[in-house]
Amino acid sequence: MPIRPAATVLLVHDDPEGLEVLMLRRATKAAFAGGMYVFPGGRVDPGDGDMEIESFCEGLDDCAASARLGIDQGGLSYWVAAVRETFEEAGVIVGRRRDGSHLELSAEERRAVHAGELSMAQLCRRHDLVLDLGRVPYVAHWVTPRGEIRRFDTRFFLAAVPGNQDALHDEMETVESRWLRPASALAEMAAGSFMMLPPTIASLEWLSTFDDVESALDAARALPSPPRIEPKLRFDDVGNVTGVAMPGEADYDELD
Repeated sequence: MPIRPAATVLLVHDDPEGLEVLMLRRATKAAFAGGMYVFPGGRVDPGDGDMEIESFCEGLDDCAASARLGIDQGGLSYWVAAVRETFEEAGVIVGRRRDGSHLELSAEERRAVHAGELSMAQLCRRHDLVLDLGRVPYVAHWVTPRGEIRRFDTRFFLAAVPGNQDALHDEMETVESRWLRPASALAEMAAGSFMMLPPTIASLEWLSTFDDVESALDAARALPSPPRIEPKLRFDDVGNVTGVAMPGEADYDELD
């Protein structure tokens, strides 16, 4: 199966009891990860690489973004996709007006971006919007195992919710939104009330080591280039999936 480029965002804010992360539950009938709790994210669209978008990006250009991801070009489109998907799925835009005035985007604009009727470049031009990519560090790189019907090469990013913005699921691809302490989400998974994919679990385990947003952002900026992690599926003798092997596990290298 072709591997599609994708971007996912660990969207965080500070709560009186500590750092919380936004978790969205995907619709049961969703084509990918149906019924599971995920972070906002999705595939990189062609419009995310619009040449005009770079003029609305602050803190990062395509050359620096590509170098950070270890690719020749087009790296900035992953960050733009991360911002776009966060707007589409959570209603939060990681950006601000260039003149510092109050930013308020409409539900109709959110729907239009989701439908592909309004590009991020057009949205930025309409509101003179600056995407604050300097505060969206790259933290992980996961690839869907071979054998899955849909495969994604996904870059994970960390971002804080800008002030005066509220997150809410889109009622289409996602049907529930919850702010949770990472440790609480992991506890709910252990109790059987949360279904999550391995990259989500690993991200929560990493986030659970931080008490607040700034310490998480500081640590994320200091990370070396994240390794490419591609789990492998375990199968029984008749071809049924029995589990997932992670790099470093005893049978990982032996699996096809």
